[in-house]
Amino acid sequence: MSYRLTLGDWDTQQSGARAVRYEVFVLEQNVPLDLEWDGMDAACLHAVVYDDAGQAVATGRLLPDGHIGRMAVRKSLRGQGIGGLVLEALMREAKRRGDRCVLLNAQTHAAPFYQRYGFRREGDEFMEAGIPHIGMRCDFAAS
Repeated sequence: MSYRLTLGDWDTQQSGARAVRYEVFVLEQNVPLDLEWDGMDAACLHAVVYDDAGQAVATGRLLPDGHIGRMAVRKSLRGQGIGGLVLEALMREAKRRGDRCVLLNAQTHAAPFYQRYGFRREGDEFMEAGIPHIGMRCDFAAS
């Protein structure tokens, strides 16, 4: 199986991103719809990964303030590096546009995943949508 990563605005990425986010966050993790669809999507850069059959399998977004969020991979495909493709692409785009760092609120169980990409924990654990989270930050090396 091969995967194709796409980047774009909400108009071009909405169909794939919505499908993955609805499955992962709303159905699997019971995040309320009004929290998942927060009104920020139109302002973000979105990454969506598609499989050979053209099905969206992963997504994430980069907000204008340098936060990465809504990282999601379909449950059956986790642990195969697909989330890393999304994260690296969003980090690359943030660096390209001049951001000095990227920030995210990781589900606490996922913190080790983000640490492998240079993120470090910041602050105390907190609850978001009934799920424990931790703030994380990755500073880009000056070039």
